Amino acid sequence: MDEDEFEDYDREVELALYKEYRDIVGQFRYVVETERRFYLANEVTLERRDTEHDFYFELTMSDVWVWDVYRSDRFVKSVRVLTFKDVNVEERADKDLELPKELALDE
Repeated sequence: MDEDEFEDYDREVELALYKEYRDIVGQFRYVVETERRFYLANEVTLERRDTEHDFYFELTMSDVWVWDVYRSDRFVKSVRVLTFKDVNVEERADKDLELPKELALDE
């Protein structure tokens, strides 16, 4: 596979992942972002854990979809993340998210 074919494949896989996200985002209550991954989840618990010299975050999620192009199964029953980095947890609004028309993908 030459470099152009690989880039085309990579773009196609990312586009397919985005379309999957767009189709399922309405089924989840929370959008969660860590330094390594992006998640959709229906239950989220975030706790700060203090150690003797530092602290970290323990993030527990259930009923989860993982944004990861390399996973064969992105739907996961539960996920636990330990991190020293920032964690962003947002509760989605009740209404479905709609992309502006200029960003919509024509199918």
